[in-house]
Amino acid sequence: MARRYPTAFRTEAVALVYSSDQSIRSLAADLGIADQTLRNWVRQAAIDAGQQQGLTTTEHEELRRLQRENRVLREEREILKKAAAFFARESDPIR
Repeated sequence: MARRYPTAFRTEAVALVYSSDQSIRSLAADLGIADQTLRNWVRQAAIDAGQQQGLTTTEHEELRRLQRENRVLREEREILKKAAAFFARESDPIR
């Protein structure tokens, strides 16, 4: 499972990338995070700032919320289908 870092930490880490002469790998090591994690944060910050194409953080959150909601609705639909089939069998006068 991915570790969640506070937003303020992410923001400061990205700011360090832009204000420091150190490489992302070096900064990530100093911060105790994976260099790819820091690269992802920098890329996402550029997307959020409109400097790069992609889904913004807000759009990602909305997408995750909608996917969760869709999964729940599918599960509920399956339960209702099974319940309808059960009650249809129970009310069948031929039985």
